[in-house]
Amino acid sequence: MDRLIYTAGSGAKHLLERQATTSNNLANLSTTGFRAQIDSFRAVPVQGEGLPTRTFVVNSTVGADFSSGAFQVTGRDLDVAVKGKGWIAVQMADGSEAYTRNGSLQMSPNGVLTTAAGQVVQGDGGPITVPPEVTVSIGGDGTITTIASTTQPGAPTTLGRLKLVNPPEADLVRGDDGLFRLKNGAAAPADPDVRVAGGALEGSNVNAIESMVTMISLAHAFETQMSLLKNAENNAAKATQILALG
Repeated sequence: MDRLIYTAGSGAKHLLERQATTSNNLANLSTTGFRAQIDSFRAVPVQGEGLPTRTFVVNSTVGADFSSGAFQVTGRDLDVAVKGKGWIAVQMADGSEAYTRNGSLQMSPNGVLTTAAGQVVQGDGGPITVPPEVTVSIGGDGTITTIASTTQPGAPTTLGRLKLVNPPEADLVRGDDGLFRLKNGAAAPADPDVRVAGGALEGSNVNAIESMVTMISLAHAFETQMSLLKNAENNAAKATQILALG
């Protein structure tokens, strides 16, 4: 049997995986703070007899595009966008820490500051609780202050500061929930140099045109692999006919 079917098959398999990744990126084109996923593959020579040009395709790395997305001014008090490098720390249900760029913050029924998905937002001193009937503002360093909205306005009250981190991007890994975590499972230290913009959100960094072109290119490459498999099938059928005549 021609080993071409294995090399072409491995190429087709990974093309489908990359196509799925590109499709997922496009599906998150409007997801706040989304980071596009990047698949990287490498060729591995086939061991044994055969031409040196025949190789298998294997996964090399699965990473993310950490470039910033476009800012969208919302004017909402609890919206916040991270400027440049950095992340907002959130607490998961199991007590571990994860990181997001989605700054569409909410308040739970108990007044605890959470993400839109319900994860508790971490402050420098733990979760941040917002009292009722106040106007909230978020400063450039992540400091959250409030002013009473039902009585005579007085001096602002500082509730705390968002825990903003900036770990090395090489140490981050994306989870199935779309949040990032440190590979070693530890919690990153707060970085006072990370800045944010209140009343704004960061859009997805997915390039729609580039993703569409990539999908078309991958479709053509997949058709090439299918043609190779068809050629291998035809060669095998003709060889069988010749051997039958003998």
